[in-house]
Amino acid sequence: MLTQRVSRGTQYEEFFYAIRSRCHQSRLMTTSKRVQDRSKSKRVHDLEIATEKWKIVSKILLLFEVLKNEPEQIIPVRSLDQYRRQINLPKPHKISDFIRKSPKLFELYKDQCGLLWCGLTKDAEDLMEEEERLIQDYSAKAAEHVTRLLMMSVDKQLPLDKIAHFRRDFGLPFNFRTDWVNKYPELFRVIKSEDEIEYLELVTYNPAWAVTELEKTVIGVNESINTTPGLLCLSFPMKFPINYKKVYRYGGKIDHFQKRSYLSPYADARGLKAGSLEFDKRAVAIMHEVLSFTLEKRLVTDHLTHFRREMMMPQKLMRLLLKHFGIFYVSERGKRFSVFLTEAYEGAELVEKSPLVVWKEKVEKLIGYRGRKKVIKSYNDLLETNDSEDEDVHIELEQEDTMGSLDDASLTDADEMEIGEVSNAYKGIERY
Repeated sequence: MLTQRVSRGTQYEEFFYAIRSRCHQSRLMTTSKRVQDRSKSKRVHDLEIATEKWKIVSKILLLFEVLKNEPEQIIPVRSLDQYRRQINLPKPHKISDFIRKSPKLFELYKDQCGLLWCGLTKDAEDLMEEEERLIQDYSAKAAEHVTRLLMMSVDKQLPLDKIAHFRRDFGLPFNFRTDWVNKYPELFRVIKSEDEIEYLELVTYNPAWAVTELEKTVIGVNESINTTPGLLCLSFPMKFPINYKKVYRYGGKIDHFQKRSYLSPYADARGLKAGSLEFDKRAVAIMHEVLSFTLEKRLVTDHLTHFRREMMMPQKLMRLLLKHFGIFYVSERGKRFSVFLTEAYEGAELVEKSPLVVWKEKVEKLIGYRGRKKVIKSYNDLLETNDSEDEDVHIELEQEDTMGSLDDASLTDADEMEIGEVSNAYKGIERY
């Protein structure tokens, strides 16, 4: 009996020890094991700066589009409250304060009833007109990229809602869903499923476009040569931070991955076994190709993972992105991760910039200021100003304010990530 009690007591101790260990590990995972803590040696400061820059620009461009859709291109500031989530401006921060930080792009004034309105400056209006011209000039190239996206899909069709997520990344116009998709009937068309979901369907498969950007770069294949997509054996360009020493430790595994053959993103992949090495490398090739289509060679990871089923990619796509650090770089700024194509950047700058990227940089230069806040003019103040013989409006200045220089952008954002599977993705990512 005594022996049984001792044995039973030992079993209880082992059981409770296992429970305590598991709880301790769980606490570590939920508190300190964030993505930022796990990837300090892999952090690319220049690309984090680029993320911050484009993040701020995207907020301004959203306001541009909102104002563009207004009849007089003006809107009550309180009506902009519905866009708080899109510009990531939680309460109690005021939207008027955010707008006031870019006086070269937005104007604020109060009407006779004291209602605060927002409009565009002359510089902003000129920029929007320039963007329309650039998007129109880029339209044919954007149509090619959308067509090639459809060619990579299994069923040669994609939900229109999912493509819409890529609108700005692909240089598509604001009227993409209503007008632009009908502009190229020889390439694609809009269809509706039985449950009334709209799809963009491929009309013509162009063999000349079934050549990846990597093939063009590495072996010089051009679109004039009609080839049947099949097995490829190409190495992906890679870039690592200077302080990342593990590249020497895993050099053999990386070399083995680079020499592995894979099926072209434009070839039929229905016969591939999910989880196989060839399956994973083809997924890397698809992500490389899609990122090559984008203006900034960068995407929000959520938008990329939307196409897992349509393009036969792994369910845990984020793990694959993290595993192939060097080909891709996942930025951790904010609550939505961004993935970069590392070869396309030299420091924080794109190696090749399209006219639309140059246009965005013009917008970025007009965002924020180092100076003092404007006093918001009331309706009566504006009348007095118009009656004045002096055309230069004297602006009273108040307290010091700044939106922050992007060159000095702080990278100590301590926001907790909503990472879900991403927090676990670092398990085993160094296994090729």
